[in-house]
Amino acid sequence: MKSIILATTALTLVAGAALADGHAKTIRMGTEGAYPPYNFLNDAGEVDGFEREVGDELCARAELTCEWVTNDWDSIIPNLTSGNYDTIIAGMSITDERDEVIDFTQNYIPPAASAYVAASADADLTGGVIAAQTSTIQSGYVAESGATLLEFATYDETVAAVRNGEADAVFADKDALAPSVEESGGELMFVGDDVPLGGGVGMGLRESDTELKEKFDAAITSMKEDGTLNAAIIKWFGEDAKTYE
Repeated sequence: MKSIILATTALTLVAGAALADGHAKTIRMGTEGAYPPYNFLNDAGEVDGFEREVGDELCARAELTCEWVTNDWDSIIPNLTSGNYDTIIAGMSITDERDEVIDFTQNYIPPAASAYVAASADADLTGGVIAAQTSTIQSGYVAESGATLLEFATYDETVAAVRNGEADAVFADKDALAPSVEESGGELMFVGDDVPLGGGVGMGLRESDTELKEKFDAAITSMKEDGTLNAAIIKWFGEDAKTYE
């Protein structure tokens, strides 16, 4: 398990998950660090990407001191509920199934498309082998589509499976796939139709942390209202990315 922790600059030290009892506590922001451009580790080994930029800004607006913690995707919810960190900010789509286990803030990325990427324009999307990251809404969709689901622990492994011929296509967030397609030099391409899934991307929190949720919701609202959030979305995902009106 990856466990790099990096302190961020914030305005004021206030309470975290234990806000209600009056004891100050640093908020630990849990992310994967392996899903660019949402989140990744840069050359210095630090959490970087869209969610690092947005998360730091949210912490500053909420007057919270935050640290960044990385955790493997397939155990990211259990480690939140067990108290290893206080939030999930990791490209996690809001779904009814997840909402039964944890709570979510409002979304900080609007509902967007998932898509298929393959090495051939005639890839079999309905009867072939489709790679997807485990425990994602995309893997659930593939499992019910009639195709053969091939799951991997990380996003990079799903793309590698297409490159090496292990899978006919990969199914993931279109915003995450776009850089892989662009950087492939024509080796990879979008195929088939886009598929809308989920209720946008939000921060996950323990259901008991209602005050912390309120603080982050207010900060997200302020970033939407002043255009800061849209600017970050365009910076990291491009001019064609879906933004807030």
